[in-house]
Amino acid sequence: MKFSDGYWMTREGYQVLTPYEVHNVEVSSNSITVYATHSHLEHRGNTLNAPLMTMEFSSPMKDIIRAKFYHHKGARRLGPSSFPLLEASQAPVEIADTAEAVTLKSGDSEVTITKAHPLSITYTYKGKKLTGSGFRSTGYVKASNGNHHFREQLDLGIGETVYGLGERFTPFVKNGQVVDIWNQDGGTATEQSYKNIPFYVTNRGYGVFVNHPELVSYEVASEKVSKAQFSVAGESLEYYVVGGDTLKDVLSNYTSLTGKPALPPAWSFGLWLTTSFTTNYDEATVTSFVDGMAERDLPLAVFHFDCFWMKEYEWCNFEWDERVFPDPKGMLERLKAKGLHICVWINSYIAQRSPLFDEAAELGYLLKRPDGSVWQTDMWQYGMGIVDFTNPAACDWFKSKLAVLLDMGVDSFKTDFGERIPTDVVYFDGSDPQQMHNYYTQLYNKVVFELLEEKRGKGEAALFARSATAGGQQFPVHWGGDCEATYESMAESLRGGLSLGLSGFSFWSHDIGGFEQSSPPDLYKRWVAFGLLSSHSRLHGSTSYRVPWLYDEEAVDVLRHYTKLKLRLMPYLFGQSVQSVKIGLPVMRAMVLEFGDDPTCDYIDRQYMLGDSILVAPIFNADGESTYYLPKGTWTHYLSGEQVEGGVWRKESFDYFSMPLFVRENSLIAVGAEDSRPDYDYAAGVTLSLYALQDGATATSVVTTVTGETAFTATASRKGSTITIDTEGKSEGWSIILHGEHAVASVQGGQTDSGSEDARIIPLSGASKLVIELA
Repeated sequence: MKFSDGYWMTREGYQVLTPYEVHNVEVSSNSITVYATHSHLEHRGNTLNAPLMTMEFSSPMKDIIRAKFYHHKGARRLGPSSFPLLEASQAPVEIADTAEAVTLKSGDSEVTITKAHPLSITYTYKGKKLTGSGFRSTGYVKASNGNHHFREQLDLGIGETVYGLGERFTPFVKNGQVVDIWNQDGGTATEQSYKNIPFYVTNRGYGVFVNHPELVSYEVASEKVSKAQFSVAGESLEYYVVGGDTLKDVLSNYTSLTGKPALPPAWSFGLWLTTSFTTNYDEATVTSFVDGMAERDLPLAVFHFDCFWMKEYEWCNFEWDERVFPDPKGMLERLKAKGLHICVWINSYIAQRSPLFDEAAELGYLLKRPDGSVWQTDMWQYGMGIVDFTNPAACDWFKSKLAVLLDMGVDSFKTDFGERIPTDVVYFDGSDPQQMHNYYTQLYNKVVFELLEEKRGKGEAALFARSATAGGQQFPVHWGGDCEATYESMAESLRGGLSLGLSGFSFWSHDIGGFEQSSPPDLYKRWVAFGLLSSHSRLHGSTSYRVPWLYDEEAVDVLRHYTKLKLRLMPYLFGQSVQSVKIGLPVMRAMVLEFGDDPTCDYIDRQYMLGDSILVAPIFNADGESTYYLPKGTWTHYLSGEQVEGGVWRKESFDYFSMPLFVRENSLIAVGAEDSRPDYDYAAGVTLSLYALQDGATATSVVTTVTGETAFTATASRKGSTITIDTEGKSEGWSIILHGEHAVASVQGGQTDSGSEDARIIPLSGASKLVIELA
């Protein structure tokens, strides 16, 4: 919200009380409490009829500073009053209290509050200022209508750029934008978002998390152009300043606080195909698609049944429509015999015509109006009610309905919706509807994810979720929602995914070809390349099928090309995913995350890093032209083997079977021996591709099993013209390619084939170490 009228004035109807100077400080072993006046106290009489601001500072974990400000501390906040944090205990801190200032230090992060006018709050990391709040910045806002707010304005430096705040399809850099953290079903073409996360990071190397599940309003370099402002209704405000050596460390610290992402099963990384939304289909249609993919050598991992697997007007009844699926259990057995996993669409809404409605209403499992009646609407489905997940019995009831489907052979659920949650309702546990609007999706997805883990086991649970809030990264996978079949929408989808990645989410997908309308063959083929070089890949649409032969035969070849490319990259991609969930990083990474010291990367949003080594620049036009940026270093095109020097922008044209797909120097990429399924033995027959290893550098590749355990770690190091490869005792079943180099002799443990442009080194039986001399 905006409270000011230009620089000097306050908007009519508001009074902003800001801290003027410190009255006194209370110090405990792990926190400080600052009491600040709103004006200078000239005598004791000034303490009458005047408020104080209470400011608490502590640390939940190393390198994170917690700030909580109060006006009236006794104001009641119904649940959920904050996000549940995993590191909620107090971390060890160092406190210094002098006549001029009081300081609290946690790890390398520090907050300093000056005592005299003007009171200021400064956050630093290793002595370097991150941000701060100065004169007239922190404020308690009294409104004439009684709807009071707390606001904070944190400094933005010259050239500082802000990212994150959830999956946002607006410009990637959030400076100049107004952002409301309020989940809405707005598609990808608006400022609304399905996934609103009150957390941002900046290119200065820190993050700010506002610990409020309700509406948080941001004015990012907009109301005050040198400030990132955020405000909440009520009598208090809590936020965390997250430090770290790099943006990766910041995300790691943030996800340690709010939850690390789970690792999706390996099969979920393969190609998904759906019935699409409003198309006509039955078992014969589904089988024709599945068999058509197999006949064309198009590896398919998951088949998804969208909404109309259930009878119209009865969403959700969790029962197959017997008119088109008379033998669902037998159908699923037949599909799974073809090597497929099965996903079905659900949401948390129970329509009046569903046989479950009366049952849920009678048991009190649906949200209610203040008068005790069931809250209903005709939007989406006639007479729709909403499951109340604050009721433990309702959670068990919901799980029991889904468990029947899992027992039948379903493997995953597309947990659609979760954003259109009303605020004129009463919750079972007395939760505040305003607080629950965004948080509802967390309970919804958690219930379904927990059931999948209970029935399938840890590591086998995967959602395809649309809505989320802070902490939602624990329940992957998420997809970008309703996009249009246009290049513009393809680009805005990528912006959303990169923003979500900088908000703590590791895995993200999108509807290949666009959801709304039908894409022309050109767009479909370009989107296929983008989709198969995303963490998860799904062909899905609204009114038309998405099988490639309905576009043209070249589309079949393009889909085969990129699907098999992704499957061969699974040892690398899954290994990167394992590391990403341990740290809390996105698999699809904004360039600024990997190249934080390159200012050119601050604004780049049409390309990304797939893991830490592979650069992907999708093509967003019908001409096949691409303008992309390579940071400094030697880059090798993954498909052609061409090596180029970075630090430059490049402009090229590509056919449908290529794109800017480059590997950065000092990378060791594990490439698999199979291209027919995503979940195979990554260590068997693996090829280690070494790219432009520089003198004195080391490259590492961790090859995992399909369950995420380390199979072996390969390390390459170079001194002068000598490269040493060590595979930690793995003596068979691997080979290595030196891209752009030629081996003239294998000093130890291998033999060479120098007849090819990229000399292939094949270890002899029993060898786990190679020492290679370069030409």
